[in-house]
Amino acid sequence: PKMMPDPFIREVMDADLEACHRIETSCFTDEEAASRESIQTRIKTYPDGFIVAELAGTIVGMINSGATPKEDITDEAFKKMIGHDPDGKNIVIFSLSVLPAYQGQGIAKALMNAFIKRAATLGKKRILLLCKDYHIHFYEKLGYRHMGISGSHHGGFEWHEMSLDM
Repeated sequence: PKMMPDPFIREVMDADLEACHRIETSCFTDEEAASRESIQTRIKTYPDGFIVAELAGTIVGMINSGATPKEDITDEAFKKMIGHDPDGKNIVIFSLSVLPAYQGQGIAKALMNAFIKRAATLGKKRILLLCKDYHIHFYEKLGYRHMGISGSHHGGFEWHEMSLDM
């Protein structure tokens, strides 16, 4: 496999909306994917918790999140930033996604490592996320603990809760 240059990782900007929506819809089913409006709300509400990866000027991946004092991350309204508290001790990842053509090249890992550093800088105590069963191993390699099956049935799927203590 040819080695790609390291992606440039930075905080999201308003101008990134279309690229981020394209990534979201290429990585998730219609039932799962956040709407353009939801992504725009995440950009405007919590840019501190939204980073993108660029290669040669193209946004190829992203992580977006919200913060909460709660431990329960199954609330669907939270994905629309309802109840988001920038001072919350937990940061909840809504989406880690990389364009399919760029998957398998370490971009998701680079994004996650940058996100973990950012969460620490923001003073968060824990990173929480939901993933499908086939992603559990990826997150475990990055230090996350598998907390079991989530009560969330977002998009009609079974999700697993993952947690990383800072």
